Amino acid sequence: MISDITTTSVTVAEAHCKKQMFVSGNIKLPLIFGGILTKGIFITATGTDVGKTYVSGLIVKKMRELGYNCGYYKPVLSGTVCTQGSLGDCEHVLKTAGLDFDAKDFVSYWFEPALSPHLAAEIAGEQIKLSKIKSDYEKIKSQFDYLLVEGAGGITCPFGENLLLEDIIKALNLSVVIVSPSGLGAINSAFLTANYAKQANIDVVGIIMNNFDENDFMHIDNKKQIEKLTGEKVIATVKNGAENITDLSEIFKEI
Repeated sequence: MISDITTTSVTVAEAHCKKQMFVSGNIKLPLIFGGILTKGIFITATGTDVGKTYVSGLIVKKMRELGYNCGYYKPVLSGTVCTQGSLGDCEHVLKTAGLDFDAKDFVSYWFEPALSPHLAAEIAGEQIKLSKIKSDYEKIKSQFDYLLVEGAGGITCPFGENLLLEDIIKALNLSVVIVSPSGLGAINSAFLTANYAKQANIDVVGIIMNNFDENDFMHIDNKKQIEKLTGEKVIATVKNGAENITDLSEIFKEI
């Protein structure tokens, strides 16, 4: 269950234009008409075990290193056991980003079986409710100025009766970044995911290729073909075992 989270509060001076950056110490806050404006992004992928959590951790870490008050939220997590507040993927992102919070406060639903969320919930006798996800999202959003939301599986991953991942993305009114593999099959999976998102009227900000080898001619060509076929820019490539990622602060959109 998500509880209230306490973060550093700041006094915001009146903004002199519709949107600008206000800097308090080393924390950068987006402003709009003198009020704090939250920006967000949704991280999805071409499938399971592509590296959403790994990439999400690097992005949140980088944002915080750059001075942005960036947080994290994962609506549903399966394949984990809650031990002393530790929740697998979520715990990884928090530790990577240096966020010293209880992982349970950043996940709405978690299930032990490593199954699709709809099946894991069914086995647990629970129903994943969009209303709870939206409520928890709003609560966490109020505590941060930038928020990264990580999905589960691919963009059509089912969460229950008549509830797909795309429905959650739309309900939260977020743009998406697609995490893609770099090897054989990457072109097809990236194209299908990006095309599906666009047909569902979901804004695609860009694609991140994980486990990218800059010396692998196939990876290099895959990047070229993915950009050509999807019409989307590969905004970052991540090497295997990378501990850092380029500045992606521009992917966060007003929410």
